[in-house]
Amino acid sequence: MSADELRRRFEEVGVIEGSTVISYCGSGVTACHNLLALEVAGFAPGRLYPGSWSQYSRTADADIATGSSPG
Repeated sequence: MSADELRRRFEEVGVIEGSTVISYCGSGVTACHNLLALEVAGFAPGRLYPGSWSQYSRTADADIATGSSPG
């Protein structure tokens, strides 16, 4: 995928110049692909939440929505 296409896709989900992007996934590994793509697209480096879902979901008081229509 070209840098222009990556940029367009990030912009479609609300990333703009100067955005702070924090990437996470299930364990923190796949999120790094998003961070690399972000830089290839010409945006500032993002940040990784390395604990990702695996850590957050174990937090006793975490706000976690479930069901077919969370929120």
